[in-house]
Amino acid sequence: MKLFIKIAVLLFPLFAFTGNSGYQVGDVVEGFNLKNIDGATVSLNDYPNGAIVIFTCNTCPVAKAYEQRILELDKKYKFKGYPVIAINPNDVSQSPGDSFDEMKKRASQKKYTFPYLIDEDQSVTRKFGATRTPHVFILENTSGKHYVRYIGAIDNNQNGNPDTKFVEDALESLLQGKKPQTSFTKAVGCGIKFKKTT
Repeated sequence: MKLFIKIAVLLFPLFAFTGNSGYQVGDVVEGFNLKNIDGATVSLNDYPNGAIVIFTCNTCPVAKAYEQRILELDKKYKFKGYPVIAINPNDVSQSPGDSFDEMKKRASQKKYTFPYLIDEDQSVTRKFGATRTPHVFILENTSGKHYVRYIGAIDNNQNGNPDTKFVEDALESLLQGKKPQTSFTKAVGCGIKFKKTT
């Protein structure tokens, strides 16, 4: 009995974290349409092969630390069928630095090569189950449906010089027609600022 309790205690955080709070690896993602910084609407259906969906923002120090690496991911994998789609999930009333105007400024300053979308009502963020900035979801389009193939962190060192690049490893496996060996890691970054409910 004591052994069972110990096992339950050890496994509880895992179940708590991977519970039905959003998409899991292998799930089909519902299509979405969000406003880009240029005012145009971007649809997931615009991506026939796949995408690297990254929930990120202007203000989080960890998101800023990964900014150049996100640009490099887009440059390396866009023409292989996996471009970056960045989504800002933060509630602007709590984080004014993540306003639409500030998003446009940031993208211009850093020369973003990918769409930077705003999830104003946070419905897409909640469906994905994103909790951090940055939080990555690699999607593979198979037979017209986008399947989640990887969820988590970009790599294992937010300060730079990582020795394990989770996203790149997952993408290389997909490009070889294989499932990623590591399909889930814990996202590291600032907590997403969700709107307060009454």
